[in-house]
Amino acid sequence: MGEESSHCDVLIVGAGISGISMAAHMKMLCPGLSFAMIERRDDLGGTWDLFRYPGVRSDSDMHTLGFRFEPWIDDRAIADGEAILAYLHRVVAERDIGRHIRFGTTAISADWRSDEARWHVTVEDGEGWHELTARFLYLASGYYDYDDPYDARLPGLASFAGEVVHPQFWPEDLDYTDKRVVVVGSGATAVTIVPAMAGKAAHVTMLQRTPTWMAAGPSRDTLANRLRRWLPAWLAYRIVRQKNIRLRHLFFTKARSEPDKVAKYLAGKLREELGAAYSADFQPPYAPWDQRLCLVPDSDFFDAVKAGSASVITGEIESFEKDGIRLKSGEAVPADIVVTATGLRLAIGGKIAVSLNGAAVDFSRHWFYRGCMFSNVPNLAVVFGYLNASWTLRADNTAAYVCRLLNRMADKRADVAVPSLPEDHGLEETSIIIFSSGYLQRARDLMPKSAAALPWRLNQDYLEDCRDFRKRPVDDGVLRFAKIATRAAA
Repeated sequence: MGEESSHCDVLIVGAGISGISMAAHMKMLCPGLSFAMIERRDDLGGTWDLFRYPGVRSDSDMHTLGFRFEPWIDDRAIADGEAILAYLHRVVAERDIGRHIRFGTTAISADWRSDEARWHVTVEDGEGWHELTARFLYLASGYYDYDDPYDARLPGLASFAGEVVHPQFWPEDLDYTDKRVVVVGSGATAVTIVPAMAGKAAHVTMLQRTPTWMAAGPSRDTLANRLRRWLPAWLAYRIVRQKNIRLRHLFFTKARSEPDKVAKYLAGKLREELGAAYSADFQPPYAPWDQRLCLVPDSDFFDAVKAGSASVITGEIESFEKDGIRLKSGEAVPADIVVTATGLRLAIGGKIAVSLNGAAVDFSRHWFYRGCMFSNVPNLAVVFGYLNASWTLRADNTAAYVCRLLNRMADKRADVAVPSLPEDHGLEETSIIIFSSGYLQRARDLMPKSAAALPWRLNQDYLEDCRDFRKRPVDDGVLRFAKIATRAAA
């Protein structure tokens, strides 16, 4: 790597949705600044390149999972992984982002040097270890561990004679034709895998410890497909996007304020969908949106259950046996293949070892600022998507904000921008985790701190965040700008 390619204004880590959004915003809003993107995998897409399990698809509609600057024009609003990857590749090609990406390159560590106002980032590629430098570091590496998913420590798993598969590492050659498949878990991944495998497998059982709230919905948005016939694509997209954002926000707010009423409504819809197949296995003990609501596009999961090709069992595992699973109730669940859809493990900043002048940064001791920066950490932003809405909504907001910040730094001829928080700040910490989902509860000790109010809060209200970004200036009196002494003297 030559000297001319080892430094840039902004280094983006990750070439998934978040990284591509930032690159596109750099092109649109900061055309005079240089940027580079590193991606540890051999292709772009992030999550959508990693997950290859049967039926992999979005659990948010593509009018909100898509970028706000690039219309989604496919007739399916709930898209499969292949279609999402094609969309991301199109954005990268049309906006000439590809030449900025270095694939097969993993960020190992990043150290901020105050005397230079630069990040020194150690990366590893096929030729070994190298060092890159950047004025600003943008971590777009998602929020979960690609290498080490959550291990539920299923008892006696070694006794099972069949094949065990984790959705995060799906083998290309897995043949489940006429096999008895048990999917352990009840989240969005399990709800997706079960109907996708039910067509070829002898039978698919979803084994859950606790039922999950589900809701059926069409995979195609009739209004979107009609509007595209009458209006320019960008206008149709904008209308449908705003409609979906507000409807989802309304439903979430209703679920939090009147949980009993929403639970009754959802249970009624489930009874309509399942008919005689409805049972207590579809009645969660918690309120709707205490955990993420699972979408069932075109009722495919319910159809598989009604057809008898899939079933749901609620119970706790006593132990695995040679040919299946024994539950604590004594019931035996036969299996040839077990899919462990037991959840993710969260990771902050892609597990990169971040330090300031050689002193390690523990993000759990810092406060979120504007949903993407951290107290007293200069020139760094991270993307941490919404838990109750599409990931891309925050990714786009964060990218636009950081570009405004970079332009403000240029206006002030500043080298450093840091959210300044004194030790006697008086902020009261509130829980950053508002859901009971296991993967979030397990990550409490990793998470940065969040206050009761903006700008020191990681918000879960997209519309409120949009208002805040419009009204609160970049130079808000909290963000401190500075020049390094050597440059000022020069």
